Amino acid sequence: MELAENYQELDAEYYMPAFSRTTEIVRGQGARLWDVEGNEYLDCVAGIAVCSTGHCHPKVVEAICTQAHELIHCSNLFYVPHQAELAKKVVEISGLVGGKAFFSNSGAEANEGAIKLARLATGRKKFVAFTHSFHGRTMGALAVTHKPAIREPFEPLEPACTFVEYGDLDALEQAMDDDIAGVIVEGIQGESGVFPAPKGFLEGIRECCDRHGALMIIDEVQTGMGRTGKWFAFQHTGAQPDVLTMAKGIASGFPMGALVARKGLEFKGGEHGSTFAGGPLACAAARATIGVIEDLLPSIPEKGARFARGLAAWNPRQVGLMIGFTVGERCAEVQHYCAEHGVLVNCAADGNIRLVPPLVITDEEIDTAVGVINEALNR
Repeated sequence: MELAENYQELDAEYYMPAFSRTTEIVRGQGARLWDVEGNEYLDCVAGIAVCSTGHCHPKVVEAICTQAHELIHCSNLFYVPHQAELAKKVVEISGLVGGKAFFSNSGAEANEGAIKLARLATGRKKFVAFTHSFHGRTMGALAVTHKPAIREPFEPLEPACTFVEYGDLDALEQAMDDDIAGVIVEGIQGESGVFPAPKGFLEGIRECCDRHGALMIIDEVQTGMGRTGKWFAFQHTGAQPDVLTMAKGIASGFPMGALVARKGLEFKGGEHGSTFAGGPLACAAARATIGVIEDLLPSIPEKGARFARGLAAWNPRQVGLMIGFTVGERCAEVQHYCAEHGVLVNCAADGNIRLVPPLVITDEEIDTAVGVINEALNR
């Protein structure tokens, strides 16, 4: 206990207080975590949808360690080990035939790249995004993020962005003009509490963008890499983006993001770059991660359905292993009770519980989590 207290004091003195946190996690394995005091938790947060293959998956650990013994960094001035193979695989699973990938260090950076690419391709300056959207905290990604509390303190922001109601195609049409470079959308809004796009919404955005010569950017930073039961959430629909962004679960916790652009859209020499992006360790981790997820993918729909059945009394919104339900003002109380009883859940926006567990979670672990969550809600 003394060690934890000292660590918290050290953190309080030297680290900016941008986060609200109480628990010192020191170890993870599969869908479980342990804190400094030895308490065990069933993890339904997964680093906010990051630890897709669970904590410290042996295949991912082996890939990182093997590569670390050979080459940690060489920069994109040279051909990078695993980078081309990973780009091929990411393009293949995206379904954007003939497309090309570009790697980044985070989802926000992937969205920044998509914004730049849309401006380059169209020669236009403005964007349309949606209410309750979240696309990142860097300045460009923040400009297309709706949440006023995190956006307004940093205004004025670029690019200029018009926000319309999520799901409202008529409002989108009214917002379009000849200076709109792109429309950026999440197929499922995760940060707001797991709200899937209404039926036909993504297809309608695709048609609207085609009419107005704008690019459709789909942000799959949270929904990608198998979490919804397909590689990407848009693959549940008939829509296909011009640019697709991803991160979080792509490398099992190693910092990485990516964008894939359709055939004919690409950065040319000097138009974009990054010192660390797509480095040897990140690419090794991502290749191993994708290999593990390929084996897990068929199990995701039933695992998600098991969560939904167990939480049916609370009207969950569920697609694959993304589950959300509204508890209102009780959200923090429910989160605290679950943690005290060994299950980690997350309060997203507006009183919504969000569950995004590792894809390796077992049926037994799902039932345990559901039991504790129901206890918390029935108190």
